[in-house]
Amino acid sequence: MSAASNLSEKIRLIRLQKGLSQENMADMLGLSTTAYGDLERGRTELSVSRLENIAKLLDVPLQEMLGFDSLSMSETDWLRQENTRLLAENRRMQNELDQWKLKFRQWFGEGIVREIGQQRERIGF
Repeated sequence: MSAASNLSEKIRLIRLQKGLSQENMADMLGLSTTAYGDLERGRTELSVSRLENIAKLLDVPLQEMLGFDSLSMSETDWLRQENTRLLAENRRMQNELDQWKLKFRQWFGEGIVREIGQQRERIGF
């Protein structure tokens, strides 16, 4: 079982222990019941902010929700580590986006410029 599915299962179990339905949680989070159900089934990735909201609603410390015991890593250390990971992921995604923009310009931009040039030649510019 993956860490994401473990987390989803943990959220479901805690919700049930607290006597809350998926509908209750969905309403409190401002989600549709289907969207919330997808979170619990591990079909949708949880953002850190969404996970924080769920932990608050369930009255469970975020570290406990993630399976960290208080001796292993302080919340500040964990947040620093997570911030570093997210910044690296953001840089990776920005690089990928820049590559796709370049490819888009190469594939479509050059064709459009060529087409405009041919149209201008036809009308005498």
